[in-house]
Amino acid sequence: MSNIGGSYEKKGDQNAGITLSEIDSHADGESILLSQNGKLVKAGDRDEAMLLLLQHQDHSIELDLEKDRKLLWKIDWYLMPIMCLLYCFQYMDKVSNSYASILGLRSDLEMKGDMFSWSGSAFYLGYLFFEYPAVRILQKFPVAKAVGIFVVLWGIVLCLHSVPNYAGFITLRTILGMLESSITPAFVIITGQYYRKEETFLRTALWFSSNGIGTIIGSGAIAYNILEDEKNYSLAAWKLVFIITGALTIFLGIIILVHLPDSPANAWFLNEEEKLLVVARIRANQQGFGNKHFKWNQFKEAFLDIKTWLFFFTAITGNIPNGGLTNFSSILLTSDLGFSTKKALLMQIPNGAIEFVVCSLFAYFSKYVKSRMFWAILALWISVLGQLLLSFASNNKVQLAGYWIQAVGPVSFICILSSVASNVAGHTKKTTVNAILLIGYCVGNLIGPQTFLASEAPHYSTAKTCIAVFSLLSAVILILIFVTYWFENRLKDKRENDLEKEKFGEIQHIEFADLTDKQNPYFRYSF
Repeated sequence: MSNIGGSYEKKGDQNAGITLSEIDSHADGESILLSQNGKLVKAGDRDEAMLLLLQHQDHSIELDLEKDRKLLWKIDWYLMPIMCLLYCFQYMDKVSNSYASILGLRSDLEMKGDMFSWSGSAFYLGYLFFEYPAVRILQKFPVAKAVGIFVVLWGIVLCLHSVPNYAGFITLRTILGMLESSITPAFVIITGQYYRKEETFLRTALWFSSNGIGTIIGSGAIAYNILEDEKNYSLAAWKLVFIITGALTIFLGIIILVHLPDSPANAWFLNEEEKLLVVARIRANQQGFGNKHFKWNQFKEAFLDIKTWLFFFTAITGNIPNGGLTNFSSILLTSDLGFSTKKALLMQIPNGAIEFVVCSLFAYFSKYVKSRMFWAILALWISVLGQLLLSFASNNKVQLAGYWIQAVGPVSFICILSSVASNVAGHTKKTTVNAILLIGYCVGNLIGPQTFLASEAPHYSTAKTCIAVFSLLSAVILILIFVTYWFENRLKDKRENDLEKEKFGEIQHIEFADLTDKQNPYFRYSF
């Protein structure tokens, strides 16, 4: 038997087997962790994982390969299905605008010129405006409870999309974007809480690529079947799309509130020993569960870190194509490729299947070629090939093949999200970088629909050119991120001298002291 975090040794694990130091209590009752040489780590600076350790300082456990395997399976079983389902629904809700566009939405709300383009951009205006407040809410309040409330509210807003005028519709699209802005940063935080660095890419791929399942359900199971039985309904088909998806989302929000734990420390499906084993298995991440205290030094570091801005610009360039295709794919399939409305809805099902299956496979292959950046760059180049076929091929079958091929592109954004989960340490810094990344995501998705100029319908030549060019730029930035990680790891290796060890080496449980990736000399970037 060994102490918490103890005997299970895995390549890359650091500080395993360190025992808890003496606890001293100040007059105000605040507990302080003492290092062996008397240095202090204040309670306000500690991570929630460290607090869990302190509550069980006399508890000895042993983490071996078999226990680790069973625990990982259990975490996957209880978290992944609900996270995948929620991400499926948030994408389905977002692209309901695209399905509704060919079911009578544009004619009923008298949309002319670029009015439909703005219905797509309005969502991301709300997302952009509320992104940083959303991540601060997620840091300050219990993550899962905040997300559950957001989900229920956006389900209600989605139901209300069946409005009689354009102004009301635009307003609701903006509010929907505000509410949905919480999901991705919350999932990045949750993924980082339970999984090791090498595990985050596949798990992020599973929940993010569930967008593809949302496409299958939204276009095939909902929009297509509504269109089939359109004459049997008293409401317009496009209104039913919003009402049905909204009602399903409200139900899912209630499940989130009941099922999803706020952190491993209060996970209802883990016993006390398993909670401590989660702490032990994520030691090598050099970060814990999270910290509720806002820290200005970490906030500043997030803005001064070059990687933050590489994330930001790859999010912009990668999501200009996404923003355009998310809102205009149905219109392209009908007006440019010549499919009927029903056929266009069915043709989006393979696109969703490819996104879910192939994106997940690319992440799985990182077990064999251990570089998520390699797989992300490869997937993005394949996606660019598909975009070139969609944009410039003369045969509509080849264009359709290009539309399906480009569905592997999200691997690049999945890579960036998993990098934030595993490569950005310090909870205030992580939430800030998360917000900046997703602001870039919003900007890209705002610009995307505006590249579809009404004057260029039905072929939209400017939009097609932008799709290919900005994806190429995104691939270049991914390469720069790869080089930056390699270079900074080399610098850290050179600086890990006796002075650094004297300064940091004796602090007990340094990985749970809520230090940033730059502050912690033991932190190494995985790429």
